[in-house]
Amino acid sequence: MKANYRNVLILTAGTVLGISLAIGHGVLAQKSEPTQALPLEELRTFTDVFTRIKRDYVETVDDKTLLEHAIRGMLAGLDPHSSYLDEEAYKDLQTSTSGEFGGLGIEVGMEDGFVKVIAPIDDTPAYRAGVKAGDLIIRLDETPVKGLSLNDAVKLMRGKPGSEIALTIVREKEEKPLRITLKRDIIQVKSVKSRSLDKGYGYVRITQFQSHTGEDMVSAIEALIKENNKENLYGMVLDLRNNPGGVLNAAVSVSDAFLEKGLIVYTEGRIEDSKLQFKATPRDVLNGAPMVVLINGGSASASEIVAGALQDHKRAVIMGTQSFGKGSVQTILPLPSNTSAIKLTTARYYTPSGRSIQADGIKPDIPLEQLKVADAEPASLGSIKESDLSGHLKNAQLDKDKPVAGKAATPAVKDENTLANLAKTDYALYEALNMLKGMRILKASAK
Repeated sequence: MKANYRNVLILTAGTVLGISLAIGHGVLAQKSEPTQALPLEELRTFTDVFTRIKRDYVETVDDKTLLEHAIRGMLAGLDPHSSYLDEEAYKDLQTSTSGEFGGLGIEVGMEDGFVKVIAPIDDTPAYRAGVKAGDLIIRLDETPVKGLSLNDAVKLMRGKPGSEIALTIVREKEEKPLRITLKRDIIQVKSVKSRSLDKGYGYVRITQFQSHTGEDMVSAIEALIKENNKENLYGMVLDLRNNPGGVLNAAVSVSDAFLEKGLIVYTEGRIEDSKLQFKATPRDVLNGAPMVVLINGGSASASEIVAGALQDHKRAVIMGTQSFGKGSVQTILPLPSNTSAIKLTTARYYTPSGRSIQADGIKPDIPLEQLKVADAEPASLGSIKESDLSGHLKNAQLDKDKPVAGKAATPAVKDENTLANLAKTDYALYEALNMLKGMRILKASAK
């Protein structure tokens, strides 16, 4: 097999709006089983249908178009992730690892003939407009989605940056469809974001797995350690929520950063070259500091590899809601023209303990539904305490500690109220930080 026909192994969670997902590990997929006899009767039927369409269809259709439709149909009938890539789609796939593309910023797949949102990408038009994982898109402007292929729907959602498109969305627990108008933009995906949550506690978010995600994450963690003036962090939250996946090697690299030995992930399929194993190398960037990994229904593919590996090795506590369940591997097979290709599901991937995530997902160690925390009472009223009650008993110790007149009291440490604010803006992250602090206390008390 010629070098330029080598297959490219990728992990996907659907098709990125405006692009296909990123190319990952390269392998040579060659069938090793004996050649089977041709299905002559079925081929006769195919030829008969082809001839009848050419002869009797109301409009003239050229051979190339008919055969492309046949190829699309064969692949679409297999599973949601196998598809035909025409010249435009194939070019998008080859350039998708750059992290910059045009569109709305949503990862999509097909479900019951409708476009399903797997995850909105951070800081994109879709994310800012409130598009959510699990939304079903039933209309694009005035065009019904039912009956369209995924590629056709994606083409409709593409467009000139600055132009608008209206999505009609069916969302669980909403009584009627929602209509959301989005303005197309150039999507520049920053794979890794980080910040300090509290003194000694770091936060790293991975929005998508790209070629350099592993290196960028390690650099971000080292910067957090330096920022906190410590040799290491007390603990870290790794946020994989609404991360639709991406490059397999990046998922392996991220997992390896926290594991010192053992299996990270393996794949199995019918062809010999689809059987791969990836193992950890010595060095934990956090030197064993506790970790919490946040996942939800929008965490798919490469995200599930990382969460599954860290869970199986008991390296991190997984918190959140059950992940998407995309546990299959796609191989890109260039066609002889080398301007088009087919994307074919060739293997399933498994966590170190042998779990298949396909159609199941990663179940969190600590389930945590999405909640929004609000004040129970108007802030202006304040809370009533014992000391506010008329005639309450005095506390002699507190009276002793009151500053003597004319003597300056020791200034109190300013309370930034970080946790209270975090509880309102991101309850899952608030709980993750509390978990890390609790783990640190337990570790200290065990010494």
